[in-house]
Amino acid sequence: MDAGYGNWTTLWPYAVLLSALGVWAVYHFLAPSSWRDWAGAGLVQAFIIALYAEMYGFPLTIYLLTSVLPLEIPLVHPSGHLWATLLGYGRLGAAVEMVLGFIFVVTGLLLIIKGWIKVYFSREKLVTDGVYGLVRHPQYLGIFLIVFGQLVHWPTIPTLALAPVIVWLYVRLAKREEVALIRGFEDRYLRYRDKVPKFVPNWQRLRGALI
Repeated sequence: MDAGYGNWTTLWPYAVLLSALGVWAVYHFLAPSSWRDWAGAGLVQAFIIALYAEMYGFPLTIYLLTSVLPLEIPLVHPSGHLWATLLGYGRLGAAVEMVLGFIFVVTGLLLIIKGWIKVYFSREKLVTDGVYGLVRHPQYLGIFLIVFGQLVHWPTIPTLALAPVIVWLYVRLAKREEVALIRGFEDRYLRYRDKVPKFVPNWQRLRGALI
């Protein structure tokens, strides 16, 4: 196994670059303010670092799986597409994983960026159009889609452990935010809440809004 690790060690610059870009994007587009926001952003940051540290750094998950289970996984970079590797689907399965994961990740990024633009230019007014006309928390939905897409594309033990915690925390954050919005906008927000779903949009409308 150790002989194959050489093709991973040359990829560390990608791990550092992509982790730094991901961390910057989290703090820029999610703009954490309260300690709860910072906790959520910190978890997403940990997810990003854990993901890219394994994708382009040290294949911890493969080492653990081959140490604990009777598995023979070649220590080469494409083996990180674990669903295809474990199910024996080879390069075609890895390509399908990558494409599916990419679709979820790009959709999530678009939701986060479009949501940030709406909030940034709202001047503290209630935003109900654009992606906010699809779901009440488009940026949090974007996080969920990105996390899911990365678990499809490149699952690791640390990211699989972090994913449900991230979802749980942002669901709680959404509930707290809605309490504050009801206090601030009263009936206007209640009418909006009755019309627009929290996280699960009409997918045809979502497609139209993202294109």
